Amino acid sequence: MVGIRSYGAPEPAALDALETLHLRSLDVLAGFETMVERAEPAFRPTAARFRDLHRVQSEELAEMIARFGREPESKGSLMSTVNRAVVSLRSLVNGVDGNIIDQIQDGEQHVVTAFDDALGEGQPIDVTARLRSMRRELCLLLFETQAAAATGR
Repeated sequence: MVGIRSYGAPEPAALDALETLHLRSLDVLAGFETMVERAEPAFRPTAARFRDLHRVQSEELAEMIARFGREPESKGSLMSTVNRAVVSLRSLVNGVDGNIIDQIQDGEQHVVTAFDDALGEGQPIDVTARLRSMRRELCLLLFETQAAAATGR
């Protein structure tokens, strides 16, 4: 693990990792936007919480990337389209309800891993602090939704 840098621009590898995190966040955001549209009424608030968290985090990550002189991605990767398609197909076959929690947990692991990768590249201290906070927010939401699904709420 590279040490935490002080304020200032990150090394190129650290900025690349930040861009990868932003891209993964955009990709899952696309899936949650479709999920909110197609979710069963009882599950819609959960999908909306994920959508809203990823929207805020994607915007903040884009601001960080722009601050360091790179143009942030705005639409996501091919995975954005795949995520939308998967959610749309699932809504036609099985519906989008609480039974999708395990798939959400699996998909979100890619974002958590991207947080870990970005943190492991020695970001500036202010970026490190914010990334840790953002990762905690996501992990807490994942924990809450998994616990709710396990108890049937």
